[in-house]
Amino acid sequence: MMQPKHFISLLDLSSDEFRTLINRATELKNNRNPEFQPLKGQVLAMIFEKSSTRTRISFETGMTHFGGSALFLSPRDTQLGRGEPLEDSARVISSMVDGIMLRTFSHETVTTFAKYSSVPVINGLTELLHPCQLLADMQAYFEHRGDIAGKTVTWVGDGNNMCHSYINAARVLDFKLNIACPEGYKPNQAIVDAAGNRISFFNNTKDATTHSDLIVTDVWASMGQEDEQKKREIAFNGFQVNSTSMNAANNDALFMHCLPAHRGEEVTAEVIDGSQSVVFDAAENRLHAQKALLELLLSH
Repeated sequence: MMQPKHFISLLDLSSDEFRTLINRATELKNNRNPEFQPLKGQVLAMIFEKSSTRTRISFETGMTHFGGSALFLSPRDTQLGRGEPLEDSARVISSMVDGIMLRTFSHETVTTFAKYSSVPVINGLTELLHPCQLLADMQAYFEHRGDIAGKTVTWVGDGNNMCHSYINAARVLDFKLNIACPEGYKPNQAIVDAAGNRISFFNNTKDATTHSDLIVTDVWASMGQEDEQKKREIAFNGFQVNSTSMNAANNDALFMHCLPAHRGEEVTAEVIDGSQSVVFDAAENRLHAQKALLELLLSH
């Protein structure tokens, strides 16, 4: 049996594949043809350990547009929540569906699934990586400003799964990444090291955003970290994207945020609702980029 092609990390794509996927996503966005159903009769199993708005809607809609269907499986509905070994679940589920998308707490759940699955596995988000969001963000950048190679992107805030995915994107698409984050909240060192000299760290937002082409941030406390909210508010004080940050960046810099956003915390309303923000374009692109991904992985 041939190993199926999985999408666990952006590093699963070559730079050519990534760019082809972005172009295809934009094509699908601009020319929706209801007759085009490359995944007719195919089923995507969507396994959620964490709640979701955009991930669920975009994958489910994408499969429907392509003539297929999607099954929503929460831990309450499946044996996964009852301790069936992941290896067994992966073998059984993959024997009945054409693809599996997981949104889980542990990255290892996704890698284990991929190892034992006979169909493509997609990482819909883990605590380590959020590669699907990067497909959508990069599609938005390419649509507004062209290729991102050689540009400077600034990440402000927590060294979390989004930050890790931006580091991987810098490797695959060849851009520079400035990271402004407080001590104690830095990204995974191995992921940083692998990106080499593309990454620079800053201890304040203004220096990090100077001469930047794209500024990105995320909530201070991610899902499951709500109990740390107060402690994080103190640590992240000063790591807010506001008009000072945007003014330090290049005139045509864009702003992105994977949403949900807390206006007045990690970003001011003025920035997220302003003319440089392409937050809602990127959010919509989750649908188009993931359709291009589904087509790439599932259409035989």
